[in-house]
Amino acid sequence: MNFNNVEFVISAAAVKDFPGNGLPEIAFAGKSNVGKSSVINRVLQRKNFARVGEKPGKTVHINYFLLDKQCYLVDLPGYGFAKVSQSEKDRWAKLMEAYFAENRIDLGVMIVDARHAPTNNDITMASWFLNSGCPFVVVANKLDKLKKSEIVPNLARIREDLELPEDCPVIPFSAEKGTGRAELISCICDAAERKQKANT
Repeated sequence: MNFNNVEFVISAAAVKDFPGNGLPEIAFAGKSNVGKSSVINRVLQRKNFARVGEKPGKTVHINYFLLDKQCYLVDLPGYGFAKVSQSEKDRWAKLMEAYFAENRIDLGVMIVDARHAPTNNDITMASWFLNSGCPFVVVANKLDKLKKSEIVPNLARIREDLELPEDCPVIPFSAEKGTGRAELISCICDAAERKQKANT
């Protein structure tokens, strides 16, 4: 798959906006300001393709990017950001629930901060993936901010706190430096191929 061939498709605000052509969907989830857009930009080797903002909570719709005309990268709104109105939070929650209810996800990419223990929202998100049976990987972003001696224990803590099974990859990642990009790309390509084979 050519990761340089990518185009923005739609910023979906309601179920009716979701594409209906059955292409594989790789959904990126994570708390606000964890670097979700930066991870997508690093995967695509683009600077500002997925919008990166200083203010957490910039992604307020579900943004679809078409990758090499073969699958969608789906940028979900960041969760757990406090400084928005309750009505806006409710709108996000409804949109996310509607998206998850459609069973559209072929691979979840859950992004956490490698420096910190997972939040309650992270644990909730991981348990949704586990309970739904949806395949997912955990990307431990901001690896470049850790000392070498912190990497192994921090990754172990993430795996333990999220109660991840052995076969769920935790990818050490740096959106800044590009560490982990090849491994994440491999997971994305595998998921897209699985869906395409299932459809033939």
